[in-house]
Amino acid sequence: MTAPLPLNGLRILALTQLGAGPFGMQVLGDLGAEIIKIEDPTTGGDEARRVPPEPIGGDSLYYQSFNRHTRSLTLDLRTPAGRDVFRRLAAKADAVYANPRGDLPAKLGLDYASLKDVNPRLVCCTLTGFGRSGPRAADPAYDYLLQGLAGFMAVTGEPDGPPVRAGVAVVDFAGGVMSALGLMVALLRARQTGVGGDVDVSLHDTAISMLTYFATAYLRTGVEPQRFRHGSHSSVVPSQSFATRDGWVLVMCMKDKFWQRLTELLGRTDLARDARYASFSERLQHRDALLAELEPIFRTRPTAEWIALLRGQVPCAPVNTVGQALVDEQVQHRNMVVSVEHPRYGHLREVGCPIKIDDLEPRYAPAAALGADTEAILSEWLGLSSLEIEALRHQRAI
Repeated sequence: MTAPLPLNGLRILALTQLGAGPFGMQVLGDLGAEIIKIEDPTTGGDEARRVPPEPIGGDSLYYQSFNRHTRSLTLDLRTPAGRDVFRRLAAKADAVYANPRGDLPAKLGLDYASLKDVNPRLVCCTLTGFGRSGPRAADPAYDYLLQGLAGFMAVTGEPDGPPVRAGVAVVDFAGGVMSALGLMVALLRARQTGVGGDVDVSLHDTAISMLTYFATAYLRTGVEPQRFRHGSHSSVVPSQSFATRDGWVLVMCMKDKFWQRLTELLGRTDLARDARYASFSERLQHRDALLAELEPIFRTRPTAEWIALLRGQVPCAPVNTVGQALVDEQVQHRNMVVSVEHPRYGHLREVGCPIKIDDLEPRYAPAAALGADTEAILSEWLGLSSLEIEALRHQRAI
């Protein structure tokens, strides 16, 4: 037996689409929150339902990846009846979460000012591209655009190649987690004070915050960060990927003791005694000369042999494919690949919840089909009869 999930009883109305917002809500759902996804019945719901791979009848692997165990309620907020139902649901909810453009929350009635009269304790959290204020508030935003705008692509890739984005949508997912954190902080305050409010998180703000030491160094010196060969760290050498006989290995000497041990394992203690490589600063100053010594050495053995030699003594890792990453022994031990039974896809394997809490076992279930929970939610939350629900259909609210 495991303990009850910590977010059991937490009710969130989620107007989300594609990846960023659903990613953040999925983490809360894994830990017990009831995520009611409100989808537009006139458009076929979340666009993610039609994104490959394997889109089938209003569902897809992409959609399942971000909306695990969410319930689906179709509701057209453009209709008077739809808006009325939404307000009645908000009165029963703990939070409203949405990821529209920054100029839309107030227009759609998704902010605290619009809903506090029905629920003063309600938390209204928005994850937008650029926030709810400022000259870009009305601009649409996507991860790729933000990686360019926030400077990420300028420091990614080879120095003589084009700017490169991260293959994983890091801004989307960081924004999703940041908004989930902001929502939980505001919910804690609401439970302490009885007063809710707005939480305004943007993907752009999140991306800028992730510049961390790059930004601090630039603001201090005015020197733009550079790209270095093979993804080398900007200030620590050696700390990068090295070509091996059959692939690549990452080696990170983030402490002097790791550098000393690396030279011993490579049989090149003369490098540790060389004054040019005696400290972080010297190694950085003589980066090219040091790498010219190390790169030929790493090409002499296959990746697996280097990992066997270095692991546990010098921080290292193979450069895995996605398939290799998912079968790693640590991934298996930490239950980071889980299974759900899906009515169409059958035995569906997905990545698990990254938050581990004592004796808790996260819950895993497939995302609902479009509108699958509409009648049940309206009955459970609002006590509507079948006749009242049918009347809403005639009014095109659901």
